[in-house]
Amino acid sequence: MTASLPPEIIPQLAQARAVLERHLAGTLQAIHLFGSAVDGGLKPHSDIDLMVTVEAPLAAQVRHPLMTDLLSVSGSPGAGGPWRPLEVTAVVRDEVVPWRYPPLRELQFGEWLREELQAGIVEPAMPDHDLAILLTKLRQHSVCLLGPPADELFDPVPRADFSQSLLDTVAQWNNAPDWQGDERNVVLALARIWFSACTGQIAPKDAAAAWALERLPGEHRPVLASAHAAYLGHAPDNLADRPTQLAAFVRYTKALIEGVVCAGPAPAR
Repeated sequence: MTASLPPEIIPQLAQARAVLERHLAGTLQAIHLFGSAVDGGLKPHSDIDLMVTVEAPLAAQVRHPLMTDLLSVSGSPGAGGPWRPLEVTAVVRDEVVPWRYPPLRELQFGEWLREELQAGIVEPAMPDHDLAILLTKLRQHSVCLLGPPADELFDPVPRADFSQSLLDTVAQWNNAPDWQGDERNVVLALARIWFSACTGQIAPKDAAAAWALERLPGEHRPVLASAHAAYLGHAPDNLADRPTQLAAFVRYTKALIEGVVCAGPAPAR
């Protein structure tokens, strides 16, 4: 499958796969690459997203060294090193097939956890509504690095659970502390969720932002336009300097999403 991969990330993917295969030998069923690397194209701030499927829950003596070794093949955002930030989500297949909501996430690795992981803090398995979105995305667009294709490995997520996951996601953003330090990603996530609520599909961040910009009232467009430009590397990320506009955008977009989901999906325009 390497012909389908962006050439610049093939060495990093090989290193990450080697780490996963070494620590998960005997239980590893599949590794899938998804996200911007296979849908929409990598942007300056894009992570490398991997979904890992295992046969059984991971013991503590596996979790800790696995997470430590993943740190060595992941780059801090903006560090300018050879590696992009890596985001790895792991599931036990029997916890998501047959499908039920909320699903159980076995493990998650990401650069936002670096300090905790370096301090030896590793989260246990926990329910994660976001898996409904991730597995839907995986079935739509992914590259299989190991194991069967995603649409053979995982059940479809019912539309009702997909919609509930969208609501559960936006429910976490209520006040400024909920998005401080992550303003650009939250703004773009809200645009994507609005698109998904209306269409039932999942679009790349830049495509969803372009779709949303055509539909937003003028007062809220500057916030999303700034996030969009920063994501593409065309402008600095200065959303933190506009807290009032940002909070108004979050409130407005959340209300739109909640209204669409409660009313049922509208046809895409």
